[in-house]
Amino acid sequence: MSKSFDVVVIGAGPGGYVAAIRCAQLGLNTVCIDDWKSAQGKSSLGGTCLNVGCIPSKALLESSEKFEHLTHDFAAHGICAENASVDVPKMIARKNKIVSDFTLGISQLFKKNKVDSLHSRAQLLGRDGDVWRVGITDGEEVRAKHIIVATGSTSRILQQAPLDGVQVVDNVGALSFSETPKRLAIIGAGVIGLELGSVWRRLGAEVTLLEASSVFLPAADEQVAKEALRALPSRSWLSTWVHRLMVSLSLLRL
Repeated sequence: MSKSFDVVVIGAGPGGYVAAIRCAQLGLNTVCIDDWKSAQGKSSLGGTCLNVGCIPSKALLESSEKFEHLTHDFAAHGICAENASVDVPKMIARKNKIVSDFTLGISQLFKKNKVDSLHSRAQLLGRDGDVWRVGITDGEEVRAKHIIVATGSTSRILQQAPLDGVQVVDNVGALSFSETPKRLAIIGAGVIGLELGSVWRRLGAEVTLLEASSVFLPAADEQVAKEALRALPSRSWLSTWVHRLMVSLSLLRL
């Protein structure tokens, strides 16, 4: 059997869940399909941004910034803290709770706006006239007049450096280290690389940034990139900035 909707939204990231809510507010019978699972194996709305992207990285950036202020800036104010340390597992637990609260909030917004949610992988099966057929888990399907594809993106993995979850990780792994690595090589001088590099550099890691382009923050506006580089005093943010290497986004824990 299949269930019919006016709109099927594939993907529950910021693009998908906002589109689904707006469609429902406009009176369209809407379902949002997403297959993201939390570390506990449960459905977790929000896509890359809320689960392993912007939200968790900002949570860690806040924690690491407070530690950096404590160890480098507060002395000028007469505030001294000797032998300050970081409980990394507790910091990660705080980050995980923030993520959980945000994703739960999306579930509540779906209920409030009467958006149906399906935890499944979606596959476009074709059209019957003006109706799309969308396959979901267990061979079932849903039908809709309109499809919104908001599937987002995933990390690009290097063949010469396959992920092992220990020494070679992607952004997901770098958000959940159990301790601060002594040395960290980050392949990609984009926003993700800079954010995660900032977190672990502040907590004591020796960070080396590798970038194929000769341009810092290559995907950003040129003026923004220049201002960002200027904000890193004498490039002391990192140990080394190596460019013109034929590499792409990944993270290496050394």
